[in-house]
Amino acid sequence: MKRARIIYNPTSGREAIKREMLDILAVYEKAGYETSAFATTPEPLSAAKEARRAAEAGFDLIVAAGGDGTINEVVNGLSPLTKRPMMAVIPAGTTNDYARALKLPRDEPLEAAKVILQNETIKMDIGKIEKDNEIKYFMNIAALGTISEVTYAVPSLMKSLYGYLAYLVKGAELITRVKAVNAKVIFDDDEYSGKTSMIFLALTNSVGGFESIVPDAKLDDGRFTLLIIKEANLAQMLQMVAQMINGGKHIDNPKLIYKKTNKVEILPLDNDQMKVNLDGEYGGDAPMKFTDLQQHIEFVANRSGMSENSVSVAKRKFVEEAEKLDTK
Repeated sequence: MKRARIIYNPTSGREAIKREMLDILAVYEKAGYETSAFATTPEPLSAAKEARRAAEAGFDLIVAAGGDGTINEVVNGLSPLTKRPMMAVIPAGTTNDYARALKLPRDEPLEAAKVILQNETIKMDIGKIEKDNEIKYFMNIAALGTISEVTYAVPSLMKSLYGYLAYLVKGAELITRVKAVNAKVIFDDDEYSGKTSMIFLALTNSVGGFESIVPDAKLDDGRFTLLIIKEANLAQMLQMVAQMINGGKHIDNPKLIYKKTNKVEILPLDNDQMKVNLDGEYGGDAPMKFTDLQQHIEFVANRSGMSENSVSVAKRKFVEEAEKLDTK
């Protein structure tokens, strides 16, 4: 019989996963897995260490149950291995970007677990980061720039790109601290040198809860979507944000470089500092090298729902407010 190990954050989602654990275990048993669970601890890299241990012990499925941070840890535990088990996700975080990309239910842990019964999977690209002799991995988004640095000072905005966008539209007081950073970005056979307000490297189409920032994203093609936002004032950035959410019209904005690439190297210039946000958490400072590992981990997914793409009323209001601000 196949074996599954659920690695869950007991404090995520108001402890919903913890309350439903018996029913969740029963779902994976029904799917043909002898299933056990591990609650993460405050120990650093608790989820990553357990994921690696379970994989090396021969488990066939590792389930990451929690927010994007928990998923990131499990991905970091499995990615260095030659033989990697299949992964599943049970979301219980704030934005649950990765669950959105996999088209999983985001507010009902038990329903998310039941997706395993559909027998649908996808082999997802994973991002690899190299700095000096250290290697890290991410599964959704890497963001660099002064805006990333500012958000670390605001806990409610720190964990997701949605925080960055809401922060811009509301015109928060800290926006005055945002400044462009001088950097060189080398990607495949091209490069850009100059002032940048922010750099994104996206692996999926779900960035901060929005699915049109990377409208042509493919989850398994071996290429990042690279977005370089050049030096821009607040009005220009608000216009770009509105274009991003309003059908992906930002691609042709002259203040933005939009490329598909397998490798990226980011080098700050003039002693400027660039902090790196990996899947919503601080991941170190550039310079760094990024590589897209094509189809690196197989995930349980709702493949039949992956063609769906809708814009909520809240998002439409967001666009309207941003456009109003831009015309003032």
